[in-house]
Amino acid sequence: MAFKTNGADRPTIDQVSPQAAIPGGDIQIRGQHFLAAPRPLVSVGAVAAPLVVGSDRYVVARVPEGAGSGRLIVSNGDKESAPLPFAVGALVADNLHPVSSPAVGPDGAVYTTFSGSRGQKTPVAVYRVDASGSITPHLTDLMNATALAFDREGVLYISSRFDGIVYRSTASGVMSVYCESMGVATGIAFDDKGDLFVGDRSGTIFKISEGGTGIYVFATIEPSIAAYHLAFGPGGYLYVTGPTTSSFDAVQRISPAGEVEVFFRGLGRPQGLAFDAEGNLYVAASLAGRKGIVRITPEREAALVLSGPNIVGLAFAPGGDMMVTTTGALYRVPAGIQGRPLP
Repeated sequence: MAFKTNGADRPTIDQVSPQAAIPGGDIQIRGQHFLAAPRPLVSVGAVAAPLVVGSDRYVVARVPEGAGSGRLIVSNGDKESAPLPFAVGALVADNLHPVSSPAVGPDGAVYTTFSGSRGQKTPVAVYRVDASGSITPHLTDLMNATALAFDREGVLYISSRFDGIVYRSTASGVMSVYCESMGVATGIAFDDKGDLFVGDRSGTIFKISEGGTGIYVFATIEPSIAAYHLAFGPGGYLYVTGPTTSSFDAVQRISPAGEVEVFFRGLGRPQGLAFDAEGNLYVAASLAGRKGIVRITPEREAALVLSGPNIVGLAFAPGGDMMVTTTGALYRVPAGIQGRPLP
């Protein structure tokens, strides 16, 4: 996106990548006339952003704490560029410990976890954030809450990598066992038939028929050093990420018949994932060394769409907001993206 200016030495922004971030994320800015002063000045949402790289045509700036969505401006000490709209994630909650994506309920409330280290009993396992931003404990008596998913009736399910159990919870926080003996249970997802799929990070994807009446081995894949993350996409395909010892990891997908293939390779430590209504896949990962959220189109073209450190997952909320979890916090990003409806 280019901005034409009348002043020959006025900074001109030609390209910004990506166009959204959470605090700590890096923005690459390309243009002209950035260096009339000793170094360019960048502001995001009226807050000064520290520079990582500064030259006359190329700047890398880091989104500061306290920056809000608004205007991105480059100044050369004398003149400013035309402002560019830029989306910054607002902190919703911190002092958390998610290890996967948040989950958005039918009423728009967002659920996220305090997972803790393996075997650690935490005071609160799952938090609920309502539409007004009010945060309340939802579940307490659960060890190592890992992944979250809603079924088509709006019931919340939670996996535990500690005991290999998938629990379900009523809206009031009453918990019961749904299925057990799932190994190191990590990612969970429902298909459009109501069947639940559970990733045992040692290499098995289980399928649990609706109502928990039958448990089957759906597919086997390479073990993960951290966790599996699952999401259903178009055509009934199940998409799976799971970091390995490689720095060039893949998103795999599994057909309804259980056949495994590589959908996209070239990500660093891919974790939580979600689909938008257009069939694009979003993955918490790094691409070409840049950390954040990567969008992969159905044609398998990848681009970084949000920058930020320590991101483990994402989900889309009503209204087009992207809910982003890091290893310690939950952010709301005004991304303007409609998520794929629940199965």
